Amino acid sequence: MGRSRRTIPEELLLLALDPTTGTTAQPQSLDLGLAGAQLVELALAGRIAPDGDRIAVVMPRPTGDPTLDSALELLRRRGSPVRAVHWIGGPRLGLRQIYLAHLERCGMVHAVAGQMCGVLPTTRYQATDTAISRDIRARLDSAIRTGVPPDPRTAALAALAHAVGLGKHLYPGNEGRSSRSRLRDLIRHDPMGGLVAHAVMDVQNGVAVQPRRTQQSAGLPLQPQAQARRGSMAHTAAS
Repeated sequence: MGRSRRTIPEELLLLALDPTTGTTAQPQSLDLGLAGAQLVELALAGRIAPDGDRIAVVMPRPTGDPTLDSALELLRRRGSPVRAVHWIGGPRLGLRQIYLAHLERCGMVHAVAGQMCGVLPTTRYQATDTAISRDIRARLDSAIRTGVPPDPRTAALAALAHAVGLGKHLYPGNEGRSSRSRLRDLIRHDPMGGLVAHAVMDVQNGVAVQPRRTQQSAGLPLQPQAQARRGSMAHTAAS
């Protein structure tokens, strides 16, 4: 995979990066979103494919991107398709820092050392080319404003931005409410992006341990979080 195209994990992180503070919005859920974004990028590269709610490796050949290839190798070692929620909710915390370091090596951001309260060392990250971030944001704005179905990459990026809670960062306040709603609705335009976005939200809501269809087939009531997610998906499908 060449470096002429930015990957979805890179774009998601650049969207989350605050140009004023040099920090990232939604840092805890962003790790989950980056894990999901890796799956989408690998699917677009033809390395993996969805199998129901699971992810299967269909071509183990490396992409040439070290961070993506590390994820691909982990998936390959599983030996069988893995549920998206189990992959995203697995012990891969720290992806945000891994990708910040990756963006710094690629020259997209530069680190600025500082101190908190004059004692604790901190690191802020500033975009080296703000035009890149503006271009990413413009693609989302266009998809929201025009209502024209976006390309798969933009649709997946929008789905993940909604899943990790970036809507209130990108479109804040009451004036941004309709834009946040339309950002959420873009989740339906890319099947893989929708799969991983729902998995990210399920992990955050704590419903990733037991598949919903297993609960229903056993005659057990859905947990409140699962009922809420089911209603949300029905609303999205009806929009």
